[in-house]
Amino acid sequence: MSKYKRVLLKLSGEALAGDKGFGIDPKIVNKITKQIEKVVKQGVEVAIVVGGGNIWRGKTGEELGMERPTADSMGMLATVMNSLALQDSLEHAGVDTRVLTSVEMKAMAEPYIRRRAIRHLEKGRVAIFAAGIGNPFFSTDTTAALRAKEIDAEVILMGKNGVDGVYSADPKLDKTATKFDNLKHMDVISKSLAVMDSTAITFCMDNNLPLIVFSIDEEDNIVKVINGQPMGTKITK
Repeated sequence: MSKYKRVLLKLSGEALAGDKGFGIDPKIVNKITKQIEKVVKQGVEVAIVVGGGNIWRGKTGEELGMERPTADSMGMLATVMNSLALQDSLEHAGVDTRVLTSVEMKAMAEPYIRRRAIRHLEKGRVAIFAAGIGNPFFSTDTTAALRAKEIDAEVILMGKNGVDGVYSADPKLDKTATKFDNLKHMDVISKSLAVMDSTAITFCMDNNLPLIVFSIDEEDNIVKVINGQPMGTKITK
């Protein structure tokens, strides 16, 4: 039995790359798809925001001397590629899906309109929000926070690969790092914890949006977290 009626799932672009570290691994995408299919069948309304770091990062372009708005625009296109890959996989699994972009590209996806997005969710379709918020300098973390509030999602589920929650330091680099089971939004800000950027976490705090940071590496973790099984790190106001 699912704990939530409507959720926003935030996936990093790297999560789609798997061990390759770059590009899209069909096996990983299908693994995620199967879990989403299960929760949709339970009646859960699922929206998704996926990053583009497996293809391109705006900061990378800036470091190479590009103007940040141009580099970020390329990053927005990377999120569209990932979103279309997820849509294709979901629809092959029989899950009706719509990609909605904040930058119009009508030949590939629908333009993002809040009421239309909510209607898709009400009809049992998965809504994937691509191209960020359509402006440079804002991350897909901020997109996830904004869209979650706009569609009245009950929680943001941040699916991570290689880590099972929020730690006091990078557990890959610091063996003494400790995992947090529960945090406040302000803790994330004051401790400078690597959960999401400061704009996104501040927005979540101001709008009382809870987050659960968990690993998508284990089998059916998306299903488990939506069904209320305690895992990862819960962040609340």
